[in-house]
Amino acid sequence: MPVPSIRAQPCNRAPINPNGDYVLYWMIATRRTTYNFCLDRAIEWCLELNKPLLVFEPLRHNFPWASDRFRNFVAAGMAANSQALASTHTSATAFYYPYIEPAPNAGKGLLHALASRAAVVVTDEFPCFFLPRMVAAAAKKLPVLLEQVDSNGLLPLHVAPRDFPTAFAFRRFLQKNLDVHLLNFPAANPFAHAKLPRLASLPKSITDRWPTAALSDAATAANHAASSQNLEPSGGSLAAQLTLKNFLARKLPLYIESRNEPAEAVTSGLSPYLHFGHISTHEIFAALAAKEKWKPSKIALRSTGAREGWWNMSAPAEAFLDQLVTWRELGFNFCAHRTDYDQYESLPDWAKQTLSAHSRDKREHRYTLEQFAAARTYDPLWNAAQTQLLREGEMHNYMRMLWGKKILEWTRTPQEALQIMIELNNRYAIDGRDPNSYSGIFWCLGRYDRPWPERPIFGTVRYMSSANTARKLNLEPYLRRYSSDQLSLAAPSNS
Repeated sequence: MPVPSIRAQPCNRAPINPNGDYVLYWMIATRRTTYNFCLDRAIEWCLELNKPLLVFEPLRHNFPWASDRFRNFVAAGMAANSQALASTHTSATAFYYPYIEPAPNAGKGLLHALASRAAVVVTDEFPCFFLPRMVAAAAKKLPVLLEQVDSNGLLPLHVAPRDFPTAFAFRRFLQKNLDVHLLNFPAANPFAHAKLPRLASLPKSITDRWPTAALSDAATAANHAASSQNLEPSGGSLAAQLTLKNFLARKLPLYIESRNEPAEAVTSGLSPYLHFGHISTHEIFAALAAKEKWKPSKIALRSTGAREGWWNMSAPAEAFLDQLVTWRELGFNFCAHRTDYDQYESLPDWAKQTLSAHSRDKREHRYTLEQFAAARTYDPLWNAAQTQLLREGEMHNYMRMLWGKKILEWTRTPQEALQIMIELNNRYAIDGRDPNSYSGIFWCLGRYDRPWPERPIFGTVRYMSSANTARKLNLEPYLRRYSSDQLSLAAPSNS
């Protein structure tokens, strides 16, 4: 089945080069070889033009907030992609060229060198971080057509005509428009029926200047990091698939009653893999649908915006889908329509007005960025949440909400609170720098929410406290596990 036209967008007006040596897939966000519309589109071009496929997956050295934590995670995914594209049934259909930049700007000129020999270039559409600017800049310079392909979620980014103020409004739009898109998934195995010409090698003028990454070393480093006392997840599609399998088999039945319990750890654990493109929403949905013995014909005809009842799956499955589809894709929708998605000015007017009215309220405690980063506040629960982020690159979903609310309470202005939340999340979280992360951060300041009873500092923005959280949840195991007295293990290297 062809890639839907709404998912493929030209980025420039440059021509196709019929004399090019290959079709170039510039893999920058959808870093996987399965359930990938961009890879499907590249193969379509190969078949149409009778060209080999070159999959070029780079990793920049000095991207914003770069650290060994993120580089190791991506490099492990590159090693998995190398293995997948070197398997017997694909060895003659794709040439994989991984490049890990050894120093800032060492890779300058590489994309243009590859594109100058290409018939056409396809790349991933990702509406966040530095990627849109990078793709736009490349589009102006490349000598051939550059096309970007959306493989971000079940709903194509360009279906919705606007951003939505609440999850309810977006959920209602989904219920009216998603069903037709559930009939067109990317291929689970894109090479199953694609016999493409073979690209034997790249010119030495390219590989001598920009050597192929030593992925065995990268995989070893990532595995060492994951097995050390820093309990970070290891990257790659295989790790993502194992995480999904474990969630569906062991955690999904407990999802409703236990997902808010930080010590229970029944959340999916898939967010880092989704962020770096090591697994697809489509693959997750397909596995869940198979477990539920679900078919699209089971979808309810009504579109009420309600969280339950539209999918006609089990209650835990529907609760999980509301996170995976409604809330995750709501964030992508905002970033696709708003270039100010990471700016204070993008908050709803009511939130800006009430926060401004209370900006001079007395703060009983105030902390600096450095104190926050080191988990050095008076509150053991907040310190535990920050310690989890430092050690593992992840934070429990419920704790992330409390974490952000307390930063608002403990900083001089809401603008300062926002910058600290963004800095800490993007510096340490493996799933940071992502539309879904910005949704969570800005929710703490009122995005997607409604006014609540007025309080000091918060105004009518929703209030959360550690004391109330402690009354609701069993926190003792969480507090023991993430004592902030053991932070020598914590922060990733930014070398």
